[in-house]
Amino acid sequence: WNVLLSFSGLVALIQLLFLPFFPESPPYLLLQKGDKAGCLKAMKQLWGEGNYHTELDDLMKEKALTKGTKIMNVLEVLREPSVYPQLCTMLLLILSLQLCGLKIFQTANLQDSIIPYVSLGVSISELISVIFCSSIIDRFGRRILLCGGYLLMALILVLLETSLLLSDQFLWMRYCSVILIFLFIIAYGIGP
Repeated sequence: WNVLLSFSGLVALIQLLFLPFFPESPPYLLLQKGDKAGCLKAMKQLWGEGNYHTELDDLMKEKALTKGTKIMNVLEVLREPSVYPQLCTMLLLILSLQLCGLKIFQTANLQDSIIPYVSLGVSISELISVIFCSSIIDRFGRRILLCGGYLLMALILVLLETSLLLSDQFLWMRYCSVILIFLFIIAYGIGP
């Protein structure tokens, strides 16, 4: 588990280092920000020099089609019956992912009777982070959330590894490990 957690942190750190050098998504720049010049510049940076007027025209058509479409907030999406199948699939995925963390909780020497409640707390924190992220992504943009999320995840993984190593010496470190897992899931949900 120590090597596995360290590898995840290494991948997050590599992504964090290279992410600032990539441009924003061209559709995001044009459709969300209304920046036609920035969209064209991002296309050239991503795909090299060339004539991207066809792609730009397609994005402009998409922008014209969605111009009258109202952007819905999280609660409005949850009330929309047409998205219930996707929401059910996402909820099942979130709930099934909680089974993956049981080994970490056992490594932290938590009592077996507490582990189901901790898993429930992980599910709740993941749900909160998804709702929170979908509320703020339009305000801050993906780049800031990705960079901040990866940076927080790398920091939390270092602290989690330290707390797992010290959990045999200090009893209270077990609870720090659980809190750090909650924070890691929130950072992952808000960022990546």
